[in-house]
Amino acid sequence: MPHANLPTRRRVLTVASTAAASLALPGWARAQSNEPIKIAALIPLTGGGGAYGPTMQRAAELVVNEVNAAGGVLGRKVQLLVEDDQTNPESAVRAARKLIDAEKVCAIIGTWASSVTTAVAPLCWENKVFLATVSGGENITNMPHQGYIVRTQPTSELLGTVFANFIADQGGKKAYFVGPQTPLSQSYGETIEKQMKKHGHMSQTMLYEDKKSSYRTEIAEVLRASPDFIVLGGYVPDTAMVVKDIYRAGYRGKIIGMAFGVNQKLIDAVPPETLDNVYTIGSSAAVGAESYKRLLRLLKTDSLDPYSCQIYDHANLVLMSIAKAKQATGTGIKDAIRAATYAKGGKAVDNAVDGIKAINAGQPIDYNGASGSCEFTEKGDVVNTFFRYEQIRGGKINLIKIA
Repeated sequence: MPHANLPTRRRVLTVASTAAASLALPGWARAQSNEPIKIAALIPLTGGGGAYGPTMQRAAELVVNEVNAAGGVLGRKVQLLVEDDQTNPESAVRAARKLIDAEKVCAIIGTWASSVTTAVAPLCWENKVFLATVSGGENITNMPHQGYIVRTQPTSELLGTVFANFIADQGGKKAYFVGPQTPLSQSYGETIEKQMKKHGHMSQTMLYEDKKSSYRTEIAEVLRASPDFIVLGGYVPDTAMVVKDIYRAGYRGKIIGMAFGVNQKLIDAVPPETLDNVYTIGSSAAVGAESYKRLLRLLKTDSLDPYSCQIYDHANLVLMSIAKAKQATGTGIKDAIRAATYAKGGKAVDNAVDGIKAINAGQPIDYNGASGSCEFTEKGDVVNTFFRYEQIRGGKINLIKIA
C-alpha cells in the first residue's frame, strides 16, 4: 500500500495530463484564464474636449458594470481602465503606452480628438490592440491599421459636405472656415471649399494658432473677404475668443459652428449677444432607438451628447466581440466585431448583456446602438449616421431638425 503522502501512479498521470492540457492551450488562454479582461477608455477629461469626458466615462462604466453583474464575459470579470488624454496628442501617447505596455489592455475605446486618435492609432495596431474612436478626421481610417480601428463618428468629409449644403440652402454664397491648425480643420476647410464650388459658390479657409489671447488680426483678414457665412471649427476655449472678436469687429452676418465647439459650455462662457442666431451642426445620437432611451434612464438625464452614446456603443461592441471570438485579444475583437454585432435577420439587442447571452446560445445578433446601427465598412467607417441641426436663440439651443 503506498504511503499516504506519496503520489500514486494514477495521480501522477492525472496531474501530468492536466498540465499537458494546460500547455496545449493558446498562450493568451493560459495567461488570462483567471485574470480580468482589461479594456480602456482614453478620453478627454480635461482640455478642449473636457466637456464630454466625464459623461463618456459614466456611459462606458455602465456597460462594464452591467456585464460584470451578469457574470462577465467568458467567465471572467471585465476591468475598465480610464485615462485622461487631456485633448492632447503627446499626453495621449503617454497614456496609451501605459495602457498597452503595462496594463496589457486588449482594446481602447472613446478617443475623441482626431489628433489624439492619429497619434495613438499606430501604437494600437502595432501591438494588436483594438481601437474604437469617435474621431472624424478623414485620415484615420486611411492609415494602414490592418482592421484594428473602427469609428462611430461621421468622417470630416461627410460633415464638411453637410455644412456646405446647409450654407447653400440658407442662401450663403461666400463662406469662410475659421479653425485651429490641425489636420481635422484643414480637412473641413478643404471639403467646404470643394462642396461650395459645386454649388457655384466659394469658400476660403483661415487656420489659426491655438491658445492665443486674441484673434483680432485673423478675424480682420476674414472680414476683408466680406463673407456671408463664417464657419467655426475650433474647440470651446478658442471658439470663445473667436466669437467675441467677431462680434467686436462688427460682423452681423450668419455664423455656423461645429457642435463640438458650439454648445452649452460655449454659451456659458461668452456674452449671449455674441452667439445669438448662431447655427450648429453635429453628429446626432439615435434619439428614437431603444438603446438611447435606455441609456438616458440609466444615466438619469433628459438628453445626451453623441460622444457618450458612441462610447457606450464601443463598450457594448467590444465585449460582445470578445464573447463571439471566445478570446480577449485585439485580434479576436477585430476579426469578430462585424459578425458579432451586425447580422441581418439576427436577434435585435440593445445591450451587451442580452447580446452575450444570445452569442453564447449560438444566435446571430443585430445590435441597435445608442448612436446608430454600428455597421462598418471594410476600412472601419460607420455606414449610417444622423446629423443634428440647431440654432442658438436667447441663450438657448433650439433644435431645427435631425436628418
